Amino acid sequence: MQAPASATVDTPRADPTVFGVIFAISFCHLLNDMMQSLLPAIYPGLKEGFHLDFGQIGLITLTYQITASILQPLVGLYADRRPTPLALPGGTLFSLAGLLVLSIAHTYPMLLVGASLLGMGSSVFHPESSRVARMASGGRHGLAQSLFQVGGNAGQALGPLAAAVVVVRWGQSSLAFFALLALLSGAILWNVGQWYKHHGLPRLKASAAKQAPVSHTSAEAKRGIAVLLAMIFSKYVYLASLTSYFTFYLIHRFNVSVENAQLHLFAFLGAVAVGTILGGPLGDRIGRKRVIWFSILGTLPFTLLLPYASLFWTAPLTVAIGLILASAFPAIVVFAQELVPGKVGMISGLFFGFSFGMGGLGAAVLGELADHIGIEEVYRICAFLPLIGLLAAFLPDTRKAAR
Repeated sequence: MQAPASATVDTPRADPTVFGVIFAISFCHLLNDMMQSLLPAIYPGLKEGFHLDFGQIGLITLTYQITASILQPLVGLYADRRPTPLALPGGTLFSLAGLLVLSIAHTYPMLLVGASLLGMGSSVFHPESSRVARMASGGRHGLAQSLFQVGGNAGQALGPLAAAVVVVRWGQSSLAFFALLALLSGAILWNVGQWYKHHGLPRLKASAAKQAPVSHTSAEAKRGIAVLLAMIFSKYVYLASLTSYFTFYLIHRFNVSVENAQLHLFAFLGAVAVGTILGGPLGDRIGRKRVIWFSILGTLPFTLLLPYASLFWTAPLTVAIGLILASAFPAIVVFAQELVPGKVGMISGLFFGFSFGMGGLGAAVLGELADHIGIEEVYRICAFLPLIGLLAAFLPDTRKAAR
């Protein structure tokens, strides 16, 4: 039998899937991304309290995202050469410091410092945790990546809800309470680090020794990585338009309350979490290339309708967008890891970092656009971003290479 068109030949499963480790890092991903997502969730309060414009809001996001974007591939590349299991609990200290700084910030530069510390926490957490997910997958790479990623999506969805319940009521200083979650995450990741050291690294070495022959050329791999990065650009710039400015859009266009707008954002991010958990197993079953095609292009009808929809239809449209668009990321990451075998940390860091960077750059550019042309016009422009999904036609056909 031939391999599916969208997946390289996987190494035969010799080890069982260690769900305990995968669920542990998924839960820590939830805690990490919930702490990170508190930042955009409190933007309305910061905008009013510090008298910021949309451009300054975008610069806060850019500072956070670029810090993570630049460091993540470097962390991943270093870990490929010298695995560092205890980096996982150590990275939580940056997130803890970031939230503490944000809770006491009284000037705009202090907000930027807090945002950069949050970015440093993510730069350590994501590439190493993605590596652990692959170690513990037992060959079910898409499933493991989805379970790991859905923790982050759930955390992103809980961030606005936590902000609506706690931060809106008790103010900016209440962010210090959420810093305690970093200590819980650090304790769990200490145990994950012990498994990584004593069981994960032997698995990684055994897997490398059994690595199946690569069925594509170096040129095809480079082309595939470039196409997948373009997909990340399309996905995360559009996501930035919603995660950073959706509450402002709803308040401006429909005159809803801040709490109501954050509940709409929570519904969207919840749909993103569901889409993420479906994308990986689907990629294992029907092929990652098919999932990528559907995920990027499938959102186009909904993004085109969103800027013209009433408040009643806005919620189901954004839920559909989140559900379909999110299914791509696990498939994209695993596809890229299979294109460049033996570089799990570097590829994970590259794609997580690039997604952060594109999200930050997109937020900054869209913020400037919103100041000049209005927030509603921004969504009309972003509606066409899923057309970049047509580049999926240039992804390597590994079935042809295997023949």
